[in-house]
Amino acid sequence: MILVLVETQADGVELLSAEALTFARGIAASGDGDVQALVVGPHPAVTLEGLAAHGVSAVHHADDDRLAAYSAAAWAAAAVDAAKATGATTLLAAASPRGNEVLAHVAARLDLSMAANAVTADAGTAGTLVVRRQVMGGAALEEVHLSGAAGAPALVTMAGHAVDPAPAAAPSSPSVSTFAPALTDADLVARVVRSEPVVNESGALTTSRVVVGAGRGVGGADQFGDLLELTELLGGALGVSRVVTSLGWRPHHEQVGQTGSRVSPDLYLACGISGAIQHWAGMSSAKTIIAINTDDEAPMVTKAHYAVIGDLHEIVPAVNAEIRKRKG
Repeated sequence: MILVLVETQADGVELLSAEALTFARGIAASGDGDVQALVVGPHPAVTLEGLAAHGVSAVHHADDDRLAAYSAAAWAAAAVDAAKATGATTLLAAASPRGNEVLAHVAARLDLSMAANAVTADAGTAGTLVVRRQVMGGAALEEVHLSGAAGAPALVTMAGHAVDPAPAAAPSSPSVSTFAPALTDADLVARVVRSEPVVNESGALTTSRVVVGAGRGVGGADQFGDLLELTELLGGALGVSRVVTSLGWRPHHEQVGQTGSRVSPDLYLACGISGAIQHWAGMSSAKTIIAINTDDEAPMVTKAHYAVIGDLHEIVPAVNAEIRKRKG
């Protein structure tokens, strides 16, 4: 049985968790039983509807007032209790900041290995799970054969956008059980005490179907006007390289790459981005990549589906003008 740690938001299951549920159904189809869900702490009422759409057979809700604020150790305690109670053979989460952190805590508690950033997983022989995961910033794939210890699950996090989220062929009517995890004071030493919503003037980066990428070639913090206009005209989101955030030109939550967000849009328009492997790891799954760069040998140019060689400050305004013209 695959137990999926599900993260929620105001409208139900978060996108990456929806992908993880889809991923889990693929493992189940290869011979590892059914899919069940673990939800920790308060969640919106529509969560159950979303989980039913993904065909889960059971929902396990860890309920404790102390779980109202996120704590990796407390979530891990809940995950360990749920995995033991259900006899899960695989504990899966999205490779989100929370998913990776929680399963790392679980691995430490159970003295198990964890395979992070998986792109495929199938049930193997003798109870093993065969996982192929991204390493070296996505430049290579590593095959790992996992087998939990006696009564302990294989631990896996799924790389963002490794699969497209899709509902099950038929919705389920999952059973719902609530339990109080065994928490200690030590589990709550590190926890979220305040959160503030991110104000992103260019849209939701990880869910946008169009991302306009910007790199060092933009030239400065005051040179983003045309790119922001292009983003608005395309109805997309702005994503930037690590050097742009390091220089303080744009906020970190707009960063795309190994240490930023992973995106999988229909179109990624890379403007002035050289294409370092760390950035490529965050956007290489885009369906179409167009590069605008003065260097025709830049890695992003050589890997892109299409490239325009030239100054982005001449090309982007021309593109904007043409879009405005066609929109009337």
